[in-house]
Amino acid sequence: MPINSFKDDEQTIEVSKLKTLRRLLSYLLTYKKEILAVLAIMAFCVFVSLLNPLIMESAVDDYISKGDVIGLFKLIGFALSLNILMVIGIKIRMYVMARVCNNILVTIRQDLYSHIQTLDFHFFDSRPTGKILARIIGDINSLKDVLSNCVTTLIPDFITICAVVIIMFIKNPVLAAASLISTPLMAICLFLIQVYSHKRWQIFRKKSSNLNAFVHEDFSGIRIIQSFTAEEETKQTFRGLVKEHRDSFISAIRLNDAFGSVIDFCWGIGTVMLYYTGIMILGTDKVSVGILIAFGTYISMFWHPIMNLSNFYTQLITNISGAERVFEIMDTEAEITDADMVTDIPSIEGKVCFEHVTFSYAGTTKVLDDVSFTVEPGETIALVGPTGAGKTTIVNLISRFYDVQQGNVYVDGFDVKTVSIESLRKQMGIMTQDNFLFSGTVKDNILYGKLDASDEEIVTAAKAVHADSFISKMEKGYDSALSERGGSLSGGQKQLLAFARTMVSMPKILILDEATSSIDTQTELLVQAGIESLLKGRTSFVVAHRLSTIQKADRIFYIDNGRIIEEGSPADLMEKRGFYYNLYMSQFHF
Repeated sequence: MPINSFKDDEQTIEVSKLKTLRRLLSYLLTYKKEILAVLAIMAFCVFVSLLNPLIMESAVDDYISKGDVIGLFKLIGFALSLNILMVIGIKIRMYVMARVCNNILVTIRQDLYSHIQTLDFHFFDSRPTGKILARIIGDINSLKDVLSNCVTTLIPDFITICAVVIIMFIKNPVLAAASLISTPLMAICLFLIQVYSHKRWQIFRKKSSNLNAFVHEDFSGIRIIQSFTAEEETKQTFRGLVKEHRDSFISAIRLNDAFGSVIDFCWGIGTVMLYYTGIMILGTDKVSVGILIAFGTYISMFWHPIMNLSNFYTQLITNISGAERVFEIMDTEAEITDADMVTDIPSIEGKVCFEHVTFSYAGTTKVLDDVSFTVEPGETIALVGPTGAGKTTIVNLISRFYDVQQGNVYVDGFDVKTVSIESLRKQMGIMTQDNFLFSGTVKDNILYGKLDASDEEIVTAAKAVHADSFISKMEKGYDSALSERGGSLSGGQKQLLAFARTMVSMPKILILDEATSSIDTQTELLVQAGIESLLKGRTSFVVAHRLSTIQKADRIFYIDNGRIIEEGSPADLMEKRGFYYNLYMSQFHF
């Protein structure tokens, strides 16, 4: 999968707009009762609106022309009652649809978020976080009006148009034909506009995504930007992305504005043709004033829904691209999934075996090349070697964050592909180089390792890695609030907290990937003393560049170019005077 940055537009997968719309509207089926109630209310409102012109015609021809004041007031009272009920119905309909649409947006957002959490690292490696956020937030928000107007605009306005046309042709076919003479012109113009409009709104969505990705990346790395006084460069980049975003919006909206102009022009032609035909061609002796007033009202009732439908179509073209982007993510299949008829792995002892494993990341050369080894339960294995040699990849394959292209990975004799991912990972404790801390309390962050851990277990884990000493000095201790990424803590304190989070789960297999890289020498000695007892009885993999942290390992694998080129205890490898010896001497020989 190619890498996509904020500089690149995301690739668009062409999908039928009708198919996307049907899929979006399927969410309405959950609220059948509410939708039926809304449709019933709208049916009454449409009936009243269609009846109003006939009431006006009757008022002019049957009451005003004959001087029947009492009858006129009765008719006005009847019409007023109907229209008050219609206004109340409109308010109820708006409330119900707003609630339904908000609930649907929550459902779609939850479905999308839940699906994204099942996706593997390939998905997240291939795009900036900001572009994922743009789909979860902005693209989903854009769907609310589409959902609402599909029910409240599309259906009643379509019915209104059909009913108006039927009534007009029943009352006077000649006047009806004259009034609607510009309809074919409107259809041709709108078709031509929509062909280009959708493409422009797709571009706008991409530019919005690019801008969102840059802003997220920029603020996430604000310390680096300020450290290197790169504010001016980022301002220029931001200005350029904003310009692209603005220009794409202007390009799209400019074409959309043509919808209204076409409708107004055709509406004007229809109105002129109505009165020209009624007065000049048919004559006033054949067409009463009441009929002309009624037809004038019906023309408005015809073109107003047309205007509404054109606005809805504009809205649909504008926002359907958002739905396409949302469903594209939902349709993205995770590469790392549980196989059919998968079973949970039982409580493990911790034996790990690699058999002729070959692996490469997308678009890269081999990271591991025919790697084989066996680790017995309770062994501590240190993985050392140059950067990019494949150390982290090995521990990622044990946790099944990626799948091997060739060979097999076994835990206690079970191929990791044949057991459920959850049952495998919940028996592992993983601490990576990225000690990410979440906004919340100290306690909340440690609980990520074991959500049902007791306060005693939390404190015990923190004491084991000597995190309790600095936590206790914080204003509220374990209830002290942390900002995102633990901005108020030192690098060493962040790692100690991450260590406590890993240790509280009491894993059967422990993976420490550069676990002490940000801890000073004095703190490192405390941590080593604290974790020594926790390593006992557990299979442990320690990825380290600082060799002082692995001197008590049972075995060391020296990895280079995707292969294990040296293996043995620290003492054995020093005696061999090979690769590990040279690495050790480069760190400790002065």
